Amino acid sequence: MSLKLFNTLSKSKEIFHPIDTNEVKVYACGPTLYNNPHIGNFRPIIVFDVLFRILRNIYGEENVVYVRNITDIDDKIITRANDLGFSTSDLVSKTQIVYQKNLESLNILEPSHEPKATEYISKMIEMINSLISKGYAYESSNHVLFEAKKFKDYGALSKFSFKDIISGARVEVAEYKKNPEDFILWKPSKINEPSWSSPWGDGRPGWHIECSAMIADLLGPSIDIHAGGLDLIFPHHENEIAQSTCYHGCKMSNYWLHNGFINFHGEKMSKSLGNITIVDDLLSIHDPNTIKYALLTTHYRQPIDFSDDLLTYAKNIIEKWEGFISDTNNNKLDNEFIMALYDDLNTPKALMRLQQLFNELKKSPEDDEISSCFNNGLKILGLNPVFEVKEISLDKEHIENMISRRLDAKKNKNYKLADQIRNELLNEGILLEDNKDGTSWKKI
Repeated sequence: MSLKLFNTLSKSKEIFHPIDTNEVKVYACGPTLYNNPHIGNFRPIIVFDVLFRILRNIYGEENVVYVRNITDIDDKIITRANDLGFSTSDLVSKTQIVYQKNLESLNILEPSHEPKATEYISKMIEMINSLISKGYAYESSNHVLFEAKKFKDYGALSKFSFKDIISGARVEVAEYKKNPEDFILWKPSKINEPSWSSPWGDGRPGWHIECSAMIADLLGPSIDIHAGGLDLIFPHHENEIAQSTCYHGCKMSNYWLHNGFINFHGEKMSKSLGNITIVDDLLSIHDPNTIKYALLTTHYRQPIDFSDDLLTYAKNIIEKWEGFISDTNNNKLDNEFIMALYDDLNTPKALMRLQQLFNELKKSPEDDEISSCFNNGLKILGLNPVFEVKEISLDKEHIENMISRRLDAKKNKNYKLADQIRNELLNEGILLEDNKDGTSWKKI
């Protein structure tokens, strides 16, 4: 059996051939920590966690290097921090606490590396300097920009031409640009924004150079797989390819994987529609594996309609499976199950096969082979062994995060969520009291 993956670059399913079987290199774009993560943030995390588990199963745990970054400097982070009166580092720190608890609750494997963008500023500056010296980038009004036309394969991933990019208003038009499609590598910081010293003045990096710098430093010039959400194909991943290829002089990544969007009750999940679903809120109601199962019922490249009905469906299956969970002393996997996953991570088909194994196991509960295949299948999908919500510690930071989320919900007139957060804290023994100075809390 060979692992096949749909490569966005070729728009086709290809057999996966790593550059080096002793060091399979994978990079996935992680979250931007300006608010508590929502379910859309976690779809790629859950999907590519399954990929990480499959690769480790094929090549060995020690032979797969998986990097999933954290963006900790960004326009959204700066705006949110200023609104709350926090520093950007404090906001990221507070949000990261919730993010890490979500990862633990959902039984997500730790990546090999989890770098933050601000830890690689010097590498970004080095890359930008090199791109200028090679003639691919230029300085203008304290900005440094990559000249997209200088890279002959620009648009190969997204299949956009320069005409498509400009006519579709997919780029920012600015006076300091030579061409509308040129993108920022470095920009001056405004008042009350974080800044770093550079040859072009105090400022901060553009978004796209962050991932290229972390990949270059942790994984090298060429990697096997680059993964992320469908919305990152253009401009983020297109720009990564351009700057990394021109810097290193070789192909950046051999395979590009992208997951589809999440809809909520038939509508696109978005802040403007008020239907953003925070993972912390889901975990306060649902077993983690109910949430994971629900997300895996649809192929990762397809959009998924995330609804209460889907969660109820997943919950019913998880509850039936729970009594048959056990540890195994072998790595035996069902052939049909693993073939489904080797076919571009076909988790819906893999889950169907697990249900068949479960039905067989109910008839023959003493059958060690069926039990092993069932339980090892759960492990590959990250659905084993945790089948209960981990209790969230009642520390001050957790409570203040909940209060902040409740305040946001009230501002957005999402009073149902605000009441839900209040009741959740009440169930944990914390009483909220609204007053003219804000919201206070006490243990009861």
